[in-house]
Amino acid sequence: MNIFRYPSRDEWQTIVKRPQMDVSSLNEVVNGVLADIRTNGDEAVRRYEKKFDHVCLNELQVTEEEMKEAELLVDKDLKDAIGMAHDNIFRFHEAQRFCGLKTETQPGVVCWQKSVAIERVGLYIPGGTAPLFSTVLMLATPAKIAGCGEIILCTPPNSEGKVNPAILVAARIAGVSKIFKIGGVQAIGAMAYGTESVPKVYKIFGPGNQFVMAAKQQVSLHDVAIDMPAGPSEVCVLADETCRPEFVAADLLSQAEHGTDSQSVLITTSEKVIEEVSILIDRQLEQLPRRDIAAKSLANSMIILVGNMEEAMALCNVYAPEHLIICTEDYESWAEKVVNAGSVFLGNYACESAGDYASGTNHTLPTHGYALAYNGVNLDSYCRKITFQHLSEQGILSIGHAVEVMAENEQLMGHKNAMTVRVKYIKEINKK
Repeated sequence: MNIFRYPSRDEWQTIVKRPQMDVSSLNEVVNGVLADIRTNGDEAVRRYEKKFDHVCLNELQVTEEEMKEAELLVDKDLKDAIGMAHDNIFRFHEAQRFCGLKTETQPGVVCWQKSVAIERVGLYIPGGTAPLFSTVLMLATPAKIAGCGEIILCTPPNSEGKVNPAILVAARIAGVSKIFKIGGVQAIGAMAYGTESVPKVYKIFGPGNQFVMAAKQQVSLHDVAIDMPAGPSEVCVLADETCRPEFVAADLLSQAEHGTDSQSVLITTSEKVIEEVSILIDRQLEQLPRRDIAAKSLANSMIILVGNMEEAMALCNVYAPEHLIICTEDYESWAEKVVNAGSVFLGNYACESAGDYASGTNHTLPTHGYALAYNGVNLDSYCRKITFQHLSEQGILSIGHAVEVMAENEQLMGHKNAMTVRVKYIKEINKK
């Protein structure tokens, strides 16, 4: 890991800047695949499944027989774990239900909001080196609570045309409507445009590699909404001398094993913490099956030594991490100063893994500094807020003149007239 000691504030923006890649050639490939899917539907999807996932598919949709087979392949211990995680995720997101209150802004003018679920949503679940069945729970559970009418899931199959059984079990528990054996850019295109087999959705959720992220951003320009822009996953650990160094090392490594482009950051006020954590990272790294991936990620990661906790928190807010772990003596008071972060973990025992799987919070979060402006997936991500208003005769008389004056000064006389005819009518009937 790269170590920075007491950097000046002028250096912070440079230090926290994420690596950028040239996506021009990538976008060219993505645009070509998307255009093909839009024009040729299922036939193009099958072609790209053969090319990229090395599988020939007669049917794109997962069958009921395959769902039953998956149930037999997943052992009880994993099923129980998935069930507990689902229950906790359900409880947390159920508590986010919106309650719209009617407000009388002026006498006779009543306004309110109603939360309405998106009718059809699409979920993308990666299935490569680490099939993310936990993400099925994170995305489908709030969609079901929100009341989305149809929940479509796409995930790549293996070379035998099978979907990871844990993904299928999680999908059934969480209430997914239809599952398709489609991966990568072709999955995003199929959900964005619709094909003979795959229904067109109105919003796409889920993580993926650089090609998937590029495809989501492309289709979001004209065809479908997406959950958020995203980049490689990341964690920032804020630690003082009261932290448990072995916990910190484990947290940094748990993030590093996601992928070679993931980033782990330690911000600390203690040179001793740096020394101990560095030793423990090397020791724990050797025990990881994905140590080669983690090692490459650590080469792009960093440890930053600062003078005090105020500076540490300020730097953390500039970095705006996807995951923030605060393992300090007075973590609750420092938590109050968090401004930019996707999800925050407090104390020595709150590891990122808890939120990734089973505590109940959502692990689909803004990365790459997008936490400056975006939040993670929540119940509202699956809903639209529709405003309503009712004006009585009294309401027209309450705000009518203000509307007329404002419309006239914007030179929108049609707008003024729509109010004026009502004002005149009410005054006339009140004379009788």
